[in-house]
Amino acid sequence: MLSRERVSACIKHQPHDRMPIYGWVAWNLVEPINAKFGSAAAFEDHYEFDMAHLFGGPGPYDWQALEQARKALGRNLTPVDYLEMPLSEVNETAAYSNLREQIQHHQTERGRFVYVQSPGIFECLNGVFGIEDHLAYLLEYEDELQQIYARQAQWNHDFAMNCLDLGIDMIHVSDDWGAQDGPLFSPALWWRMIYPHHQTTAAAVRGRGAFLSLHCDGNILPLLDGVIALGYNVVHPWQESAGMSLDLFQAKYIDNFTVMGGLDIQTTLGFGNYERLAADIDRVVRQFAGAGLLFCTSHFVQEHCSIEELTFAYDRVYALVRELAK
Repeated sequence: MLSRERVSACIKHQPHDRMPIYGWVAWNLVEPINAKFGSAAAFEDHYEFDMAHLFGGPGPYDWQALEQARKALGRNLTPVDYLEMPLSEVNETAAYSNLREQIQHHQTERGRFVYVQSPGIFECLNGVFGIEDHLAYLLEYEDELQQIYARQAQWNHDFAMNCLDLGIDMIHVSDDWGAQDGPLFSPALWWRMIYPHHQTTAAAVRGRGAFLSLHCDGNILPLLDGVIALGYNVVHPWQESAGMSLDLFQAKYIDNFTVMGGLDIQTTLGFGNYERLAADIDRVVRQFAGAGLLFCTSHFVQEHCSIEELTFAYDRVYALVRELAK
């Protein structure tokens, strides 16, 4: 199978020849990866990554304008302030040129499944307000935030549609809602304030017949009914180090979505414990050899991880998924 076919089949819970593999590896390790492999692209080719995580296109707001507004006001922005500031132009064709180049490299030339980083609602606006103020504003400025979220949701929708027009396979919505032991806000608030605005993009992507994935760090178990209702096909990372066991996913949720994850960078990769690392990889890959998992890191590999440990991990993953496929 081509990588793109393999990933699609895994997400659809259809038969596929082996577990797809991927990893968020390059962000903090550019120099050691370049020194050993020549480039991040060469690393991806060496381990025959089945997927590619694309970044690009326009951003929803102008960082320089935000900073100028803060300086002019002499304080952080409130939702009332931000409602007066326009979002960026989402349909500017030239802004998508970098995505076109990445699609050509990964999908056209290498047959990979490609997904694009897309804004969510809460996490995206932490860049405007700061997370602490944003959490307070959920209680202080509900009406204004509903307007801001609706505006952001429409921008996200238009961005997603433009990306699908380019040939992107999956819209990957990044929206962190979790702390280590539960959501950052109550499920009731999430259903009232966050869910309706995710639905704007989710319904449109589903209507196009494309895949939809959610990145959300932390423990989001109390919100999973909403994630399922939104129709997310993939959840990343399903963070075991935040109390979300893969056993629970396999027992209760595997028919609802596929997990992208399995290699925890908070507790497992990058700590020099090769025995534990190998055991964790073996446990996860063997448990999901048949279905349910796109093997990936739980987040970007951190800079304290050595290139030796990174290659040890992916040598083992590469060999094991092929061994189990025989």
